[in-house]
Parts: sequence; C-alpha cells; structure tokens
Amino acid sequence: MSRTTSAIVVREPNGAVALEPIILGELRPDEALVEIHATGVCHTDLLCMQGKLPTPMPIVLGHEGAGVVIAKGADLKGIELGDKVILSYCYCGTCDECAHNHEPYCHSLLQLNFGGARADGTSALKLPSDGTSGLHGHFFGQSSFSRHAVVSAASLVNVPPDTPLDLFAPLGCGLQTGAGAILNTLNVQPGTSVAIFGVGSVGMSAIMASRLRGAGQIIAVDIVPARLELAKKLGATDTILASDKDVVDRIKALCPPNGVKYALDCSGNPQAVETMIDALGTRGRACSVGAPAPDVRASVNIFAHLINGREYVGCHQGESLAKEMIPFLIQQHADGKYPLEELITYYNVEDFKTAFSDTEKGLTVKAVLKWV
Repeated sequence: MSRTTSAIVVREPNGAVALEPIILGELRPDEALVEIHATGVCHTDLLCMQGKLPTPMPIVLGHEGAGVVIAKGADLKGIELGDKVILSYCYCGTCDECAHNHEPYCHSLLQLNFGGARADGTSALKLPSDGTSGLHGHFFGQSSFSRHAVVSAASLVNVPPDTPLDLFAPLGCGLQTGAGAILNTLNVQPGTSVAIFGVGSVGMSAIMASRLRGAGQIIAVDIVPARLELAKKLGATDTILASDKDVVDRIKALCPPNGVKYALDCSGNPQAVETMIDALGTRGRACSVGAPAPDVRASVNIFAHLINGREYVGCHQGESLAKEMIPFLIQQHADGKYPLEELITYYNVEDFKTAFSDTEKGLTVKAVLKWV
C-alpha cells in the first residue's frame, strides 16, 4: 500500500529545494518503512545538491537518518515493528568485497548509494503531481530527508529502545567515517602522533577516536579558529591554522625527528592533501575521507615518498561495518568517551534551508534536522 508523506525535494542542481508531498511506493520483501525522527546533514548532501557529485534529479537526499520501523517486508530478518534504527550506507551483500566483510567497497556502491534507485533501477518514490516514478530516491538506501522512508535492509542498524535518535542520527555516515578512519584504516597506535586536516564533524569524530585509541599527540588543522578551540576540548593536544604558511614545518617540529606518524584529510582540498603527505615522517601513513568533485587531483613528491616509505590511501566510511561501528560508538558515548553532543545543532525540519546554509558556511559543526 502506497503512502503520502513529505520530503525535501531537490529538483535540479543549484535549484530550488522545497519541503513537499511525495508518494512512497510499495515495500519490497527486503525493505522497511521507517518513520524518520531525525536526519543529520552531511556535506555529501550539499555537494549533490550543487551538482558537484553525480546524482540524478529530481531526488530526495539524506543519508544520516534515524527513526522507528512501522512496516517491514516479508524477508526482513532481525527487525521488528517498533524497533529503533540508525540508517547507514547501502551495499549488495553478495559481491567479492561484501563477502569478505568489506561492505564500504561494495562493487555496486556508487549505483546503490548515488544512483537514486534500487538495484533494479526502479524508484521507491513518486511525485503526486504526475503520479510517475520520476522522483529519484533510495539515496544511500534510505533518502531520509523525509518524514517516512523506504529503507534497504542493508542500511538498517538496530539500536536499543532507549537510544536518543536525534543525538545518534549522524553516526550513519560522517561520524563513523571519522572514527573508522582512525581505528580501522590508519589503525593509530597508542602513544603515537596523528594530524587531522579539517575538523568539521568528520574530523572532530576522528579527534575523539584518536583520544580513544590513546594517541600521544593529536594535531588539529583547520581554517576556523573556533573549531580549533572545540578540537582542543575534544582531545587535540595541538592546533594549527591551515592558513599559516609553515604548516608542514610546524608539524615536523611537533613530531620529531621528521614528521607525523599518521595523518587524515577530511577536507577533500587537494592542497591540504599535499600538505598532509609532506608532513608525514618515515613510514608515515595518511588517508583521505574528504570527497572533492570527481577527477580532482593532488601531486606527490615521489622521491620523498619513496625514500621515507610513506603510504597514502583512500578510505570510504572509515571502512566501518555500520552494524558494528554504530553500537560501538553509542557505547563509547555511554562511557563518557565520545561526547558527540558537543558537535550538534538541532533544527526543526521547516528550517532546513537554515541548516543547509549554516553547514555550508561552517556555522555549525553538525546540523541535525528533527522531524518529530
């Protein structure tokens, strides 16, 4: 049975964005209908709205949703009506990467998360104005900028009944990415040094994860002084303004003999990536989670990279298995070791344009839209 609800619809790149009625299609056997309580705003959503990342339009975006299951498909296992869920990225579950527990690198990742449709190309959403399937949805398996969402089984993460959904909604993408980059991809070791370039919500999560891991030196690099102050509160031992001309020299001075052991770029800025790599010490390891537009390139000093045995790798979703990482971070918060409430500004959904603008301008670290 189809259902009418309201959602934030993006009609065209850099075009009008409006809260308007949409029609949800019939549930597939491996899908759930989720009443959305809160949705985090991610820079990926904004990049798609601006046409900088390849996404079909018109579309309902949103990929950090949290809510309550109110209907379920016949084949859905481990999910019951009334369950609270955090929503994360989608994956096929059958390709070689998924079979080896590398779901963030699913061979169908781009199609399932950015394609605006189910795996078979059909949409879960319609516009009531024409009654067609011309509205793209299923973004990251959820399209959670909506009061109700048809969600892929792969995107569902069960959480305890007492979980505050508005607080933990952002775990589904940005925050698990920052934490996972430190804990999984870089595997930062206790007592070592780490530099984090760009301390928005992803970078702040990385700082908190670095403190969890027991890093001896945690260096935050950003262009916004207020964010550097918050970074210190959350665990950074040192801060550097990214606009300074001597960022590499300052990092090397902080991390003798010749640079930092681990480094993470959350900005997607090619200059920041180059600076990050140049700041690595012998056998240092760096990774990128910040996403620029496709085909953006950065240069590497190949000789220095070679003789110092440096590594630079990409990282999607912090290589996090959402069904493990999200409960882990919730527990760390309960233990007082992951104070993500320090990052969040709440907005009623009717104020979504302000939330998007504040995110774009850096006026909030993590905006969360409240639907109920």
